[in-house]
Parts: sequence; C-alpha cells; structure tokens
Amino acid sequence: MNSDAEVVPLDASPAHESERLFSLAWLSYQRHYLAVNGRHAQVYPGVVAGLQQFQARGLKLACLTNKPTAFALALLKAKGLDGFFTLTFGGDAFARKKPDPLPLLKTCEALGTAPARTLMIGDSSNDALAARAAGCPVLLVTYGYNHGQPIRAVDADGFTDSLSSLT
Repeated sequence: MNSDAEVVPLDASPAHESERLFSLAWLSYQRHYLAVNGRHAQVYPGVVAGLQQFQARGLKLACLTNKPTAFALALLKAKGLDGFFTLTFGGDAFARKKPDPLPLLKTCEALGTAPARTLMIGDSSNDALAARAAGCPVLLVTYGYNHGQPIRAVDADGFTDSLSSLT
C-alpha cells in the first residue's frame, strides 16, 4: 500500500447503517413535505380577522408549534399568515417540545412577557398542558388538531369557536 494513501475506517455496524438510512430518509421526507406543505390546508374562518384584530391592538404574537420550524415558516407564508407573528418557533427550536413548558417559557422570554400575562391560544391538550405548566392562561379553539379527542374535555381557561370573536 502506498504510504500516501489515506485509510478511512468504515463502520459497517448495524447501528451505523440504521443512522445513515434514517438520515437519508429524513432528508427525503423533509424535501417531500416542503413540496406539499399546506397544499390542502385551509385557514379556518375567523383566523385572519382575529389575527388582524390582535395586531391592531398592538399585541405581540408568536407562533409556537411542535412542527419543525422550517415547515411552520413555509406553511405560514403559503397561507399568508407569516406577517402576523413577530416570532415563530418549531419543535426543533428547543431541547424539548410541548407539552413540556420549556418552549412556552422560552417564547415568553423572547417576547419579553411574563408567563402569567401571556395568553396561550392553542388547539390541543399539548398546548393546554404546556400553558398550565408554564403558568400561562390558556384559551383553546374548538377546531384543529387534538389527537382525535374532544377539546372541551381539556383543562383550559376558555374555549372559542373563532378567533374573530375574541375582541
């Protein structure tokens, strides 16, 4: 063997191969997800009007989701909602995801607001659990995603059928 040749150790262990395949699959998933992200999603009635009302009142708004940040940003932009939010954080922005309170606490910190004075508006038990643990009041919309469970069964400070009814 030539002394100038590099010897590159190859790890052919099953764990290494699994990690490699997972990385390739994840990259493929991300590429395909971004290509169809929001294609069939609809903005619920009253959402835009509600966000406009919040904005007109000078409220600082953040979008906090467990969806990866890149997917969330692309979806908000595709639906024309990106201009309403000062900040957007996805599930990959912090060490833990909702229902852990960490993402909500970090979002409050980034907004410069105290949790007790920050209203979490969500659509799932994960949102309510995170809000309760963070010390935020929580309002849940009656539409959206809640793991197939009735949203009114979740411990919350209130419920609304439309964001536009909150003024």
